Amino acid sequence: MGQKVLLSEKEINIILHRLACQLLESHLDFKDTVLIGIQPRGIFVAQRLTKILKKEYGVKHIDLGFLDITFYRDDFRRGDKTLEATKTKIDFLVEDKKVVFVDDVLYTGRSIRAALTAIQSFGRPSEIELLTLIDRRFSRHLPIQPNYRGRQVDAINNEKVKVMWKENDGEDVIYLINT
Repeated sequence: MGQKVLLSEKEINIILHRLACQLLESHLDFKDTVLIGIQPRGIFVAQRLTKILKKEYGVKHIDLGFLDITFYRDDFRRGDKTLEATKTKIDFLVEDKKVVFVDDVLYTGRSIRAALTAIQSFGRPSEIELLTLIDRRFSRHLPIQPNYRGRQVDAINNEKVKVMWKENDGEDVIYLINT
């Protein structure tokens, strides 16, 4: 099993700032926009983006939520491995808001399909967009594409993208792992 660094801490930081600027161009003051980090790993991207938008670009208020999609997945109760739910935290209305789903890696698109179903429990957004740090574009099972992407990766066959965050893993780095 070999691994190589796909993105260093500095490169991740540059990409996050670029994504923050793209969000700012599209949503300006975030008055009608909410960010929803998809559990478990999208929350780290969403938190970082929120911090950058507030601290570096002076956005006063951003509604940030976390969405657990465990019970909406199409593989729920299909395998031997028991899926563990995480916590949903959405303490604002999504009705008639622009929702930006935030995730770390877009792979097959199935997590996003589950998120589209799950968000309906919280109201009917006026629009939904997708921001992903890594887009594995040749692995899609569903016709889902990001509106904002950090980096496209052409990972194939046995290759896996692993995103590490200081808050959770002790370092900011993204690896391409050949299993």
